[in-house]
Amino acid sequence: MSNMHRIHWFDEQIRSGRYPNSSLLAREFEISRRQAQRDIEYMAATLRAPLVYMAKYRGYCYEDQTYRLPQLYMTEEEQRVLKYLAHRYRHYDYDRSDAVKRVAHLLERFTEEDSESECIQEVFPSFSAAPRQLQYRELLSHAIKESRVVHMHYQDHEGERQFPFCPLGFISRFNADYVAGYETDPLQNMLLRLEGVRRIRLSDERFVCDAAANQSIWERPLPVRKPFLAEILLPEICDADMWMGYRIRERKDRVHTIEFYDADTFEEHLFTSEWEELLAPKWLRQRLQNHIARMAARLDRTNGS
Repeated sequence: MSNMHRIHWFDEQIRSGRYPNSSLLAREFEISRRQAQRDIEYMAATLRAPLVYMAKYRGYCYEDQTYRLPQLYMTEEEQRVLKYLAHRYRHYDYDRSDAVKRVAHLLERFTEEDSESECIQEVFPSFSAAPRQLQYRELLSHAIKESRVVHMHYQDHEGERQFPFCPLGFISRFNADYVAGYETDPLQNMLLRLEGVRRIRLSDERFVCDAAANQSIWERPLPVRKPFLAEILLPEICDADMWMGYRIRERKDRVHTIEFYDADTFEEHLFTSEWEELLAPKWLRQRLQNHIARMAARLDRTNGS
């Protein structure tokens, strides 16, 4: 489905009588002529488009003017997920950030937002789109739009607490989402991580946002998350800067020091990738062993029954 935005553009060019061709398609989306020709072949072979090449105009038209591209349907939930991921990729500020932002442009094309896109052949970071966080984000978006106070139940290292909160906007940094706003009692600017939100209730109370007074909240530096480090013995030396999307901080022969931020995601990665020995950290080794022991126990119970 990743080429459908180009196909829709090609279809619009045909209906406007512009006789588009592979060169025009390649130039418009900054892709190769070969990729553009594959898009045209996909239209003809898979989408059954009645394309006819007109040598006089050096481009294509439809033999049957009643033809319509198949409609692509997307649920509201799917659109919310795409908008969430587009937001995360757009605010990615680490390696290959320019390429990642182009992926954000592409995702936004499917959420009815204007943007440009490009065919990318890269390895990109992945982010979880937890249903609860998506729900909270949607509630907060509604509160921001209508300047409504929310009753926030929030948990951090100091414990769980409740307070009225006036949300102003969202900020993302790598593997964390923040909602920016201010608490009303006492009055203070705040940056809250969405994963720390436990419950949200919208109230009927409205607040007035003074842009000048609240400008400082956007100027505050976000908390810096230091990466975890794993020492892994790989089957062979990896000459690239990344190992399956994870940054390699240093290497000594086949022992590679890998940076990661989210333990759950990295643990899943270790179960599906090729490596010989996990040398450090000890807590990650223990975590994997506990996971495997639980799986083995479940298998034993299954075999016993």
